[in-house]
Amino acid sequence: MDSYSDFTANLSSSANMSLSLPGQAGLNTTSDPPSMSISRLFPALLECFGIILCGYIAGRANIITSTQAKGLGNFVSRFALPALLFKNMVVLNFSNVNWSFLYSVLIAKAAVFFLVCVLTLLVASPENRFSKAGLFPIFATQSNDFALGYPIVEALYQNTYPEYLQYIYLVAPISLMMLNPLGFIFCEIQKWRNNRTVSQSKIKIVGLALLRVLQNPIVFMVFIGIASNFILGQKIPEYLENFLDGLGSSFSGSALFYLGLTMVGQTKKLTKGMFVALILLITAKLLMLPFLCREMVELLDKTDNVVNHTSLSNYAFLYGVFPAAPGVAIFASQFNMEVGIITSGMVISTFVSAPIMYVSAWLLTIPSMDPNPLAAALQNVSFDISIVSLISLTWSLTVVVLSKKYKQIPHMITTNLLVAQFIACIGMVAWNFTVKEKDITIQILVFIFLYSSLYSTYLWTGFLSFSLFLLKKRETVKIPIGFIIVAGWGVPTVLVGILLIVGERNNTSIDSAFFYGKHQIITTAVVLFISILMSGISLMCMNRSRQGSSYGVLNPYSPRSSVEEVEVEGSGQNNTSATMTQSSPE
Repeated sequence: MDSYSDFTANLSSSANMSLSLPGQAGLNTTSDPPSMSISRLFPALLECFGIILCGYIAGRANIITSTQAKGLGNFVSRFALPALLFKNMVVLNFSNVNWSFLYSVLIAKAAVFFLVCVLTLLVASPENRFSKAGLFPIFATQSNDFALGYPIVEALYQNTYPEYLQYIYLVAPISLMMLNPLGFIFCEIQKWRNNRTVSQSKIKIVGLALLRVLQNPIVFMVFIGIASNFILGQKIPEYLENFLDGLGSSFSGSALFYLGLTMVGQTKKLTKGMFVALILLITAKLLMLPFLCREMVELLDKTDNVVNHTSLSNYAFLYGVFPAAPGVAIFASQFNMEVGIITSGMVISTFVSAPIMYVSAWLLTIPSMDPNPLAAALQNVSFDISIVSLISLTWSLTVVVLSKKYKQIPHMITTNLLVAQFIACIGMVAWNFTVKEKDITIQILVFIFLYSSLYSTYLWTGFLSFSLFLLKKRETVKIPIGFIIVAGWGVPTVLVGILLIVGERNNTSIDSAFFYGKHQIITTAVVLFISILMSGISLMCMNRSRQGSSYGVLNPYSPRSSVEEVEVEGSGQNNTSATMTQSSPE
């Protein structure tokens, strides 16, 4: 489409432009160079994931056997990575380190770690509660800093802020030393609970956890490197430098190739009961952690230079998006606990992180762009997406109507969701034309049409999860379908009406998302939060009740009986019961 080419041209031309319009508060009005080399991100992602794909193909085609892959893994973890760490820790200038960045990221990681740990302890089944509470927080906080993170940071900041590269070597061991031991302690407790014949004191459990940390080559070489930093005066002897360069330079490619090898066959361990747990873990790792890292840097960093402060907070966000480290899968294999969820999650988070990193990096450059071509480009993209969505929604609604499933629950809720999305797409197409006419009355009418349906799509998503939960409880709870329909269409209409009365219209904005300014942003955020909260609670309760009081999603290997009784009511006859035997995951 022509609008797509306009979008690409606008982004390319405005990526390095700074705002020169007066009176626009909150935007970057300086002529400083961009904080990241955004044009180098896509080639870097292509390089990293291309090597990972080569490793995966080599493993899948059995070009490299599992024994050979293990040898490559030993070389990467015991030779290449320690050499790279040692060299960079020796030459590191600690006087240039922004320590507020380090403890901001540490606080963010600690917050995610304890949140995941506490929630897991609350909802997981007692049989393997502690193993999950130990490994899931490590999964949500330990990033693939060196193999995947370092090339991305180098591509983005090598020309603008090369000192950001050294933070990779400092953040990783700090989280390994301070957070991972807590997870290991929970795993050791679980091991003791599974084998109570072996007596273990509290001191022994803590000692085993600390020993695992010290045995990690990352932690060990960081200590050796820091000591050598002071002994050698931040300079490596020439005869040793060439040796370390030879080993360290082999790390990046071999580590990415080995990462691809480790992914072979991991998704086979994924079972149906793991999906919700994986979604929650990946959400905590790729969405919650980045936002917390950025906000902690915004709050705690006291840099006087506004540009440096902004670039540092953006860097913290990108750091949080790095996927889970393969080391977490190694921990799960060593303890022989939650291997299926951890290994599958590592594979999925690695590939999901690529588009998130790319989109996030572009979004972080928006404050340095000229807002006028950017807004026009986004408007064109919204129009194109709406057209494609209308075609897809027409097909989906046709299938639902012809199958006559719209009369049944939960298909009735799904039909309302599709209708709301259909109306929202029509409203977006209409907005694209009315915004050019500059007729305020028509714009307000289209805005009501657009955002009443858009807020409905948010609420219908939450009601869909709520109705699925009530459907499992239908023998004791009657589904209030009338109330759901009235709320799904009525509440958004009332909210838009209140917004028209209270909000202040921005006549200069061509973006419908900011037509009523701050009040509209707050309203949208509240409706989204309610929908996400409703969906999350409903899904958790639904899966918790799947096996009585145990939380089935986080307990795919529960030793409890895998036989589930399903009651089938016969009309005018006594209730009969059918038994369905579920196959346990291998």
